[in-house]
Amino acid sequence: MTKLPPSPSALSRRTLLAAGATGLAAPSLARAQAGWPARPVTIIVPFGAGGTTDLLGRILADRLASRIGGSFIVENKAGAGGGLGVGAAARSAPDGYTLCMGTVSTHAINPSVYKKLPYDHVKDFAPLSLVASVPNLLMVNVNMPVRTVPELIALLKREPGKYNFASSGAGTSIHMAGELFKLETGTDIVHVPYRSSGQVTQDLLAGQVNMTFDNITVAWPHIQAGKIRALATATPERLPFAPDLPALAEFIPGFAATSWHGLFAPVAVPAEISARVSREVQAIMREPETVEKLKAVGVTAIGSTQAEFAAHIAAETARWKVVADKAGITIE
Repeated sequence: MTKLPPSPSALSRRTLLAAGATGLAAPSLARAQAGWPARPVTIIVPFGAGGTTDLLGRILADRLASRIGGSFIVENKAGAGGGLGVGAAARSAPDGYTLCMGTVSTHAINPSVYKKLPYDHVKDFAPLSLVASVPNLLMVNVNMPVRTVPELIALLKREPGKYNFASSGAGTSIHMAGELFKLETGTDIVHVPYRSSGQVTQDLLAGQVNMTFDNITVAWPHIQAGKIRALATATPERLPFAPDLPALAEFIPGFAATSWHGLFAPVAVPAEISARVSREVQAIMREPETVEKLKAVGVTAIGSTQAEFAAHIAAETARWKVVADKAGITIE
C-alpha cells in the first residue's frame, strides 16, 4: 500500500506546536486567528474569467463573505495550464488571506505531464473541499458520418490518423480524456491543441476539427440547438437531465474523465482556519439555491471534507499518471 504524506491538517498542527515551543510566534498567531478575517481574503482562480472554475470561485467568495463575514474577492491569474496562479498561491503567506481554486488539471494531471511545476500539489497545499464536478461530453461535428460511439470507433479504426480531436490545451483534462479514449479503443486520432474551450467550440461548429471532449457547461447550448452532436458523456453513468445520452462506460467499461474543482489553502495556514473554511464550503454546497444554480449549468455540487478531498486527489493523481505514462505525454 502506498504511504501517503501526512495530512495538511497534521502538518499545520505541528507547525503551531513548533511555534508555541519557541514562546514567540504563538501569541501573535493566536491573535491573528481570533480576528480572521480582519482584511479581504483573496481566492485565486488560476484560469480566465467566465469559465467554470471562475464561476465556482465567485459563488464561494459571495457565500463565504455572507456566512463568515468580511470580504472575499476573486483574482484571476491565468497561465501555464493553471500553474501560474496555483504557484502564486503556494508562495503566498500562510495566514489565511490567500486561498486558491484548483482542478483535476492543476492538482492531478499537471504533476504527471509537466517536467517542472512552480508548486508541489501535495506538499504545498491543504485541500479544503472538493467543491463540484462537471461532466465532459464526447462530441463530433454534425457532418461526421457517425451517430453512436460504436460507429465512431469503427470509423476511426478504418482510417487511422485521418481524424482529429481538439482540446483546450496540451495536458488539460480535455486533452487527457481524448488520450484515454485513444488508449482504451486502440484508435489513432491526431490531437489539435487550442488555447481555450471557446476556440475549440467555434472550430468544431465550423467543421475545422472532427471531435472533442469538453465540459457540458460550454457545449450544451450548441447540442440542444443541433449544431454539435453529442455521442456520450464521459461520466460513469448517464446524466439525470440527459437520460437518452449514453455513458461511454456502456461501451468502454470503467471509462471516466470528469472534470472537478476544489478549494485549497497554503499548507501552513492554521488548521483552525482551514477547518472553518472547509466546513463553510461544505454547507454552501448543500444550500438549495446553490445546488439549483449549479445544476442549471450542468455542474454537480459536492462539498467534501478535507480528508475525503485528500483521498480523491491521491486517487486521481495515480489514475492520470498511468494515462500520461502510457500516452507518453510530457510538457516542458
